[in-house]
Amino acid sequence: MAAEKVKTRAIIWFRRDLRISDHPALLAAIEAADEIVPLFIMDEKIASNSGSNRRAYLSASLQSLDRSLGEKLLVISGEPISVLKDVMSRYGANSVHVSADYTPYGVARDAKVIASGIELTQTGSPYAVAPGRVRKSDETPYRVYTPFYRAWCTHGWRAPAAKPLNIKAAEPLAGDRNFPEWNSEFEISAGEKVALERWQEFHSKNLDSYDENRNFAGIDGTSRLSAHLRWGEIHPRTLLAKLGESKAHDVFRKEIAWREFYADVLHHNPHTTWDYYVPRFKEMRYDEPDSKFNAWCEGKTGYPYVDAAMRQLVQTGWMHNRTRMVVASFLVKDLHLEWQHGARFFSQHLIDFDVASNSHGWQWTAGCGTDASPYYRVFNPIEQGKRFDAEGDYIRKYVPELSHLSAAEIHEPWLYLDGYSNGYVERVVDHAAERIESLARLAEIKADKPQDPRA
Repeated sequence: MAAEKVKTRAIIWFRRDLRISDHPALLAAIEAADEIVPLFIMDEKIASNSGSNRRAYLSASLQSLDRSLGEKLLVISGEPISVLKDVMSRYGANSVHVSADYTPYGVARDAKVIASGIELTQTGSPYAVAPGRVRKSDETPYRVYTPFYRAWCTHGWRAPAAKPLNIKAAEPLAGDRNFPEWNSEFEISAGEKVALERWQEFHSKNLDSYDENRNFAGIDGTSRLSAHLRWGEIHPRTLLAKLGESKAHDVFRKEIAWREFYADVLHHNPHTTWDYYVPRFKEMRYDEPDSKFNAWCEGKTGYPYVDAAMRQLVQTGWMHNRTRMVVASFLVKDLHLEWQHGARFFSQHLIDFDVASNSHGWQWTAGCGTDASPYYRVFNPIEQGKRFDAEGDYIRKYVPELSHLSAAEIHEPWLYLDGYSNGYVERVVDHAAERIESLARLAEIKADKPQDPRA
């Protein structure tokens, strides 16, 4: 009798790619062996630095991926090299497949894995165009978004990869399916199925008005796909493939490109995870975090639009992009704190936390990053609320102490006798005065830079 053929096996190590559609690394693993060994390695250090909402989101996303894989996903906590060597040995796997990771942490982690003797077959990435590929004619990286966007579009991207028709996965061994039991106080909607459904709904109902409605925090005018993109439950190629040439579609395409631009900037400047892109801003006078910083974290600054946004973040793990800019400006330019304090708070609470977008989004608003957002651009938290939450519905949802006020009153409750009757807090600073102070501190390090009289 002929001996039974030994099945070949390949590990597919899931990281920021928790899906099975449009997944080149998964297809490569399937092609390389008779069976795949789907694996997620839980990094306890990263998990401990994440807030409860993001941990709960990851837990739900892993459960969704597991169902897509016929409940054969391995979830093992530990140091990647040790886990990979152990799984390769016990499952008889002779290759490890991954999507390339371009974050500074991911690059360092993968370099250690490769140095240990484990070969990583890297296929695809979390981006339509991998960081480092779009360059100027002199082969240097772009420092400004708009020319990057034009070059990024010219470079182009592949069509979405096919969804595998049949996934043959190895039967998990005892003790290898250690799914975390993390829960949240609010309802979590995670996973590839949810992402695809959300994209379909947004594409059919809201995409054509995206350019007009994306800035209004109180309505459902954005795609709400940021968390799905961050965890790789949907690939940006899948979105780009369905976009046309209208203004609304182009504005949405530009938002995807911002994500890729910041990934490219961080790829070329890994120190900017927590350090300044423009070094001279280290020299500016900053205050130390105190009770006013705590008030910002808790959504108790006395500025309704700022407080609504901060409470939305803490309660739901997400914040509207317009208000992210407003609260960031308030922290840096009204409270005179370094941007890293706010960026770290975001990193703890955002379910869509992406290190490149977070660090460089904060630096853009703080005026010390890429592109043309100068430091002397100071967001007015009152006028921003009046413009982008005119009726006050967003504020009423998250700041119920002000729900009794009219649209005309809610943005400046201190002007009305009934403004504080339900216990809303008084302002921690005077915006007009702090704006002047902020510009004065800028002048100390940048005396040769004329100030914008329109600011």
